[in-house]
Amino acid sequence: MSSSSPAAEPLLSVKGLVAGYGSVEVLHQISLEVHEGEIVTLIGGNGAGKSTTLMCISGIVPMRAGEIRFAGQKIADAAGGVRADKLVGRGLVQVPEGRRIFPRMTVLENLMMGAYGRDDKDGIARDLEHVYTLFDILKQRAGQLGGTLSGGEQQMLAIGRAILSKPRLLMMDEPSMGIAPLLVARIFEAVRELNREGLTILLVEQNARAALKLAKRGYVLETGRMILNDDASKLLDDPRVREAYLGD
Repeated sequence: MSSSSPAAEPLLSVKGLVAGYGSVEVLHQISLEVHEGEIVTLIGGNGAGKSTTLMCISGIVPMRAGEIRFAGQKIADAAGGVRADKLVGRGLVQVPEGRRIFPRMTVLENLMMGAYGRDDKDGIARDLEHVYTLFDILKQRAGQLGGTLSGGEQQMLAIGRAILSKPRLLMMDEPSMGIAPLLVARIFEAVRELNREGLTILLVEQNARAALKLAKRGYVLETGRMILNDDASKLLDDPRVREAYLGD
């Protein structure tokens, strides 16, 4: 595409998002965009509103003001929105914080839960093999109960389950939380590989340095307000980001 061509419409557009719980307003006029093929990261301290932002986009937490559009269509505003399960069918899929796998189901059963809304058996089989290629440990433990896996393996399982949902946009909430560094590196490499294959990713991550190194662009959220957004490489060099989130 030439530099004179108009910018493509973002795959995900959030404008003026206001949301909260009960009488508490958590998000104050949040706006962000994610374009096809990008990795975009949302960073900020604990309680900044990162997870609430993803939950609003996923249709789980209702919004009080603003508008969310996905793939050119409005999916939520203050009047209501598309149900969370219907959004998954459109390709908007979230890997939740804490993984939330089914501990008494096998690894394979957990993975197949991601494909519950699909009927393309050949496509499901291909995607399952793709997951096993990304995370070979899941193939080795296909018959093992999900609850017996380590935290890192459960995170791989949650990502694999999401892949079986055939996402167009994959939202990931704190994938490195509580996981051994070696497995975190494996998970981030899988995220990079999925993006190289064309998957668009919105990443919420406590490890700001790793997230910004992985992403193309980043947004910084502080107490429910978007205070910065820029290319990830520029945010890595921004003194405010370095002092507040990178420990420099």
